[in-house]
Amino acid sequence: MTNARLLLPALAALSLTAGCGREPAIERMAPEPADLVLLGGKVVTVDPSLGEARAIAIDGYRIEAVGDDAAVGAYIGPETKVIELHGRLVLPGFIEGHGHFLGLGRAREILDFTAASGWEEIVSQVAAAAAAAEPGDWIFGRGWHQEKWSSAPLPDVDGMPVNAGLNAIAANNPVYLTHASGHAALANDAALAAAGIGIDTPDPPGGTIVRGDDGRATGLLRENAQALVEDAIGRHEARLDKAALEAVARRRVRLAGEEALRFGITSFQDAGASFATIDLLRRLESEGSLPVRLYVMVQRESNEALAGRLPDYLMQPEGNDFLTVRSIKRQIDGALGAHGAWLLAPYADLPDSTGLVLETVAAIETAARIALAAGFQVNTHAIGDRANREVLDLYERVWREAGVSGADLRWRIEHAQHIHPGDIPRFGHLGVIAAVQGIHCTSDGPWIPARLGDVRAEQTSYRWRDLLDAGAVLNNGTDTPVEPIDPIASFYALVSRKMKSGEPFHPGQAMTRMEALKSYTLGNAYSAFEEHLKGSITPGKYADIIVLSKDILTIAEDEIPTTQVDYTIVGGEVRFIRTKPERRSEMRREVNALDVPGTRNGLTYASCESGTRRAGTRTRKDQNTAGRE
Repeated sequence: MTNARLLLPALAALSLTAGCGREPAIERMAPEPADLVLLGGKVVTVDPSLGEARAIAIDGYRIEAVGDDAAVGAYIGPETKVIELHGRLVLPGFIEGHGHFLGLGRAREILDFTAASGWEEIVSQVAAAAAAAEPGDWIFGRGWHQEKWSSAPLPDVDGMPVNAGLNAIAANNPVYLTHASGHAALANDAALAAAGIGIDTPDPPGGTIVRGDDGRATGLLRENAQALVEDAIGRHEARLDKAALEAVARRRVRLAGEEALRFGITSFQDAGASFATIDLLRRLESEGSLPVRLYVMVQRESNEALAGRLPDYLMQPEGNDFLTVRSIKRQIDGALGAHGAWLLAPYADLPDSTGLVLETVAAIETAARIALAAGFQVNTHAIGDRANREVLDLYERVWREAGVSGADLRWRIEHAQHIHPGDIPRFGHLGVIAAVQGIHCTSDGPWIPARLGDVRAEQTSYRWRDLLDAGAVLNNGTDTPVEPIDPIASFYALVSRKMKSGEPFHPGQAMTRMEALKSYTLGNAYSAFEEHLKGSITPGKYADIIVLSKDILTIAEDEIPTTQVDYTIVGGEVRFIRTKPERRSEMRREVNALDVPGTRNGLTYASCESGTRRAGTRTRKDQNTAGRE
């Protein structure tokens, strides 16, 4: 990195001295002191015009300068806070490309089955919760996945557990346990009764009430059948007043924010929120209470509601913005693990099914036309190869009728997991963004062949290299709380495709490390129309920056998962510091006079009260750069 690449806010006026044979003298004015400076690191800017640097100056909520230590050191004044990096890797803040923000917060409140090795272990956790609960209290859990257990559940139907064990230990408490994918759930008899599900209850469109040979519900609910119990849960929660419900939602925002910051997430693309939830998020933003930047997709609203209200919810970024709304989400199929993905041919292990259609093509097409008229992006969940083809056809049809270019609209297919080889080139040709989740590949890899067969699994599943070679834009995420929000784990999956066993899942489809990094930063920013604001360490962009404990671009591949986030900076504010008791004095030396309150469990979180936009206020940085937006 040369000094010539250092971008200064102003060059000094030229001082021209008259005199025979003398060159004009150029005097540089000292730059205005920055608020925060990072020195002595390896700064990978993800900006091709800047490359790598060693230091960063931050003024307000924007990056002011990027360069070497000497040049950026000129920005240090008496009040400047300084972080000594000691050679650590500095990156643009990770952007979660597809997750469920309040769902992440809720997942921290309920039973967690992600580490369960078998059904008996889950029943034991529920038994402990039931022993502490009052009769009638609901018991919730999430994260179980039958394919990840050491032994099959007994008894079972279609390889899934039945609810007999739950009935035995929680007869007086409705129990509702959501599958890791979110596309199935297991309910005990008390929960089924609360939902009015009996022997004669028909399957809802796009859902299945799984039954045994005797016709009785086993407790397993696939896809849209979950709504029957979730409506009952809604009726149960309606006993709370509005203030109590909002307090619950606010707590979930706080919990989700803490988790995101701990893993270096500075922006979060929330894949589905109702108008009511967006209203709450808007209030939190106005209070300065959003911990990370949110890009929210409107979901759970009818086409009639979209037609009447969508224009009122268009929120473009302004200033130090923490809430953007300019997209809708629709869902054409379910998940492969729950046999809900819509396939071109039947499942190998369920040959009488090609999956489920959760929303009809016609309904999604109507929503797409409404969104197009309102200036909204369309993001459609599609996992199966039939689902991906139908969505590509739908997008192409709507654009052709409207006479518009798809590349300009940046419509997305969320997940894009299993794609027929003939449809892969269409992503690049049409300009459809593949919003993938790297961690899903290695998490699902061990059992995908059971669902699809070996040949179809290889030809259609997680074809990232083929998509990139076809000119498609990929972004990346975790679909949290389906998977842990950890971007390092998803990055590792992108570059190694190694499953838990250590075996790679068709490694020829892996990304390079820089491709993977770009998918988590600039690619995600592009997929939200925000590449001018974030995704790279570029002067003028948001000062959303992370510092890692190891260099994930150069260390041995198998060492990548051991990397941790040391700092998370959002809008120029240090909002998270990883501290161990033995390192706290060292961290205090690294951070000169940096006040970051709120240490919990060896992790330090900053208040987010001062970082978000407030109506009617502009910082000096706003005034200097308002024209750039």
